[in-house]
Amino acid sequence: MHLTYKHTKYACYAGYITQAIINNLAPLLFIIFQTQYGLNFEMVGRLILINFGTQILADLIAVKFADRFGYRVSAVLAHVFSAAGLVLLGVLPQISPSPYAGLIVAVVTYALGGGLLEVLVSPIVESLPGDKKASDMSLLHSFYCWGQMGVVLISTLILTAFGTDIWMWLPIGWAVLPFLNMFFFAKVPLVPPVPEEKLMSVKDLCKNRLFLLMLVVMLCAGASELTMSQWSSLFAETGLGVSKTLGDLLGPCLFAALMGTGRLLYGLYGSRLNLKNCLLFCGSLCILCYLTTVFAPHPLLSLVGCAVCGFSVSLMWPGAFSDTAARFPMGGTAMFGMMAVFGDLGASLGPWMSGVVSDLSQNTGFLQNLQATTGGELSQLGLKAGLLAGVIFPLVLVVSIGYLKKKRV
Repeated sequence: MHLTYKHTKYACYAGYITQAIINNLAPLLFIIFQTQYGLNFEMVGRLILINFGTQILADLIAVKFADRFGYRVSAVLAHVFSAAGLVLLGVLPQISPSPYAGLIVAVVTYALGGGLLEVLVSPIVESLPGDKKASDMSLLHSFYCWGQMGVVLISTLILTAFGTDIWMWLPIGWAVLPFLNMFFFAKVPLVPPVPEEKLMSVKDLCKNRLFLLMLVVMLCAGASELTMSQWSSLFAETGLGVSKTLGDLLGPCLFAALMGTGRLLYGLYGSRLNLKNCLLFCGSLCILCYLTTVFAPHPLLSLVGCAVCGFSVSLMWPGAFSDTAARFPMGGTAMFGMMAVFGDLGASLGPWMSGVVSDLSQNTGFLQNLQATTGGELSQLGLKAGLLAGVIFPLVLVVSIGYLKKKRV
């Protein structure tokens, strides 16, 4: 079979689906982990922090070595870590003296794969022939959403049909995709990276104020997306009092569907639109969605706010990538790596900060008095407080993009 750049795109799409599995499978199991292993909100949030913290480490490693050793070796290695970590997620908590320690080892392993994928897949697609780079990037990132949606739907159906006692088989089953895509990436044609000596160094990039501002935008994009996405299932179940099946379907699943729809639409029609205006609209809508999710008087309206938030964040991550790549065409893997570092930094700090605020706020007199007044569960009020803290990230993003637009840069 003759493989072309079309097949390279297919391998990259599967790579982003793999990353969706890595980032979204474990949060579906948070309730199970809390029940079986006695984890509190902070310990659950710490798993998210460890996942994206490790991805940041992998991003930094990739910045240093991907251009030197080539995309193919690095991409295959990323899939090896991803598949191994997912298998360990199903095995280690069952056999380790400390199930939580087993979870951490598994998370670190697959997060190394996820971090490498984040740095490698976007520049691979960016390097392919074509003149619609922003649209191609948005279409690529839409497959993360379809992967997230597939993980939620299929995993929820399996847990509903067979019970939560078989949860450990889910990550083992999902490990098949990165295992197979590893062989695909070993064969597809790749455009050789630009020689290192012709690229901007990390030092040169970090001296540029515009690039530093784009890093802030990327951090806020990661935090805005993942704070709502990672906590949506648990928020729907404990914060809104709906069943796990309904919470997973109306929370993270609908979130992913609308996020994928937004990225697909921009992939099809983005060449006709102004990217900065789209980012301003998305950021403003995201703020509204966070506030609606927290303050809506009815659980259904909160779920709507959570779901529409998926559409609002759809362009943030790929839009920041595309805008930065257009401004710094010789940025190379170092540029994509730095963007991924700050995106993952936001994706780790946002959900973790939300978990910390959720735990701490439950000990405040304000929430305790509010509970006494409304009769609601203290844990539900704490989760809402945690999500409310997350609104700072889309707010900063809107201010940053507004500054770029005002300065016309």
